[in-house]
Amino acid sequence: MQGNEELILIGRISGTHGIRGLLRVVPYSGDADSIASLSTFIVRMPDGNFETYGIRSAVEHGKKVLVALEGIQDMNAAVVLTGSEIFVRREQLPALPDGEFYWQDLLGLKVLDEQGGVLGELADIFSTGANDVYVVKNGGEEYLLPAIEDVIIKVDLDMRAMTVRPMEGLLDL
Repeated sequence: MQGNEELILIGRISGTHGIRGLLRVVPYSGDADSIASLSTFIVRMPDGNFETYGIRSAVEHGKKVLVALEGIQDMNAAVVLTGSEIFVRREQLPALPDGEFYWQDLLGLKVLDEQGGVLGELADIFSTGANDVYVVKNGGEEYLLPAIEDVIIKVDLDMRAMTVRPMEGLLDL
């Protein structure tokens, strides 16, 4: 595998399902369809190496996806992959509508308030169901910003910056 910079993190294998080697996959996009539509994905193995797997089948199962991989025929082979992250190459991903971004592209952005003051760097993102939450870190300080239109004013990937308008009390520690 060449450099990891071309890989986009899309989910995590959360466990096995049944005895025939099915894997439960949690999609980070919240959209099970995004994984169900793939023909291959790349798994970061427990030893840190990357391995590409063909997908025999993938079906939505609640908020997860049940995936059958080529070469994984039973629970013993599947359980080794539990907890592993899954990736795709950028060219496998569909283009997004204006105003939507892949998490991978947002991580590391400098976060500014409307006056240009630096709040920190976007260090993590998690989904709450209602909306994503951006974790902004600046030294020992950490802010949680809801990824909603009223708060996130502008994202400029070329400048690697995000401008926000925090709601009153949101930045109080």
